[in-house]
Amino acid sequence: MSEPITGAQYEITAGPYHAVVTEAGASLRALTHHGHALVLTHGADEPAPGAFGQLLIPWPNRVDRGRYSYDGEDHQLDVSEPGLDCAIHGLVRWSPWRLAERSPDRVRLTHRLLGAPGYPFRLDLEADYSLDPEHGLTVRITATNTGSRTAPYGHGAHPYITVGEPIGACTVTIPADHYLPVNDRMIPDGPPQPVSGTPHDLRDGRVLGDHKIDNAFTGLARDPGGLAWVHLAGSKRTTSFWLDATHPWLEIFTADTIPAEYRRQGMGVEPMTCPPNAFATGTDLIDLKPAATHTGTFGIRAS
Repeated sequence: MSEPITGAQYEITAGPYHAVVTEAGASLRALTHHGHALVLTHGADEPAPGAFGQLLIPWPNRVDRGRYSYDGEDHQLDVSEPGLDCAIHGLVRWSPWRLAERSPDRVRLTHRLLGAPGYPFRLDLEADYSLDPEHGLTVRITATNTGSRTAPYGHGAHPYITVGEPIGACTVTIPADHYLPVNDRMIPDGPPQPVSGTPHDLRDGRVLGDHKIDNAFTGLARDPGGLAWVHLAGSKRTTSFWLDATHPWLEIFTADTIPAEYRRQGMGVEPMTCPPNAFATGTDLIDLKPAATHTGTFGIRAS
């Protein structure tokens, strides 16, 4: 009996919320509220297009030419984005994750990342997805260094939030004071710049129109609980995304280069512990010592 190429499909439900998490990459394949999609989804028997819902570990975004130095040693990652000559989105997004715990409203998956050329470090990873009938989805990513040497570490995630209509007609709110310019290979080419006076200033909410974004943002305004909020408001409903303070960076992608049937139907909202190319620059890179653990959380809800 054949099974989908993304492996087991773990469904969880709480009140009006329903989610599907896949064995492949512990990815969020679907999330709905009263049957309305909150994220772009894909078939269980097709690879996630445009990194839909994937977890980006042990680095988010890109490493320039896959090269970095750490603790006095030079490393070369596989160039997984040959068109831009970069290593992109970590090492675990296509790997099988094991079921560790499951209940009607929660699933926890684990993965052991063993050392290999380019990343000779060892991590035990957990991805915990839980639903609440009022507060929606919470995702908790945990990494524990089970090796003998300090490991460079960062993580992110790649959901595309949606309201069921093209994002150009939607009002987008991004609570960021600065954005990170990039070159034509999507590598940062300078320090973060103020959003004031630029089309990237979406702090007060603005109709997106034909504006294109594929940049990291920082300087995030947060609520009293330490959460930063992104809102995508359509003509009938709003989808909101939050990220905790372990994520000082947020990549926004207006989905202009993904497969045509999905293009600009959702917006990539990617919480990141570090900016693009952090393995090479060291910016906000986490030095995860042996036996140390790092945890970050983010979530999505209907507003």
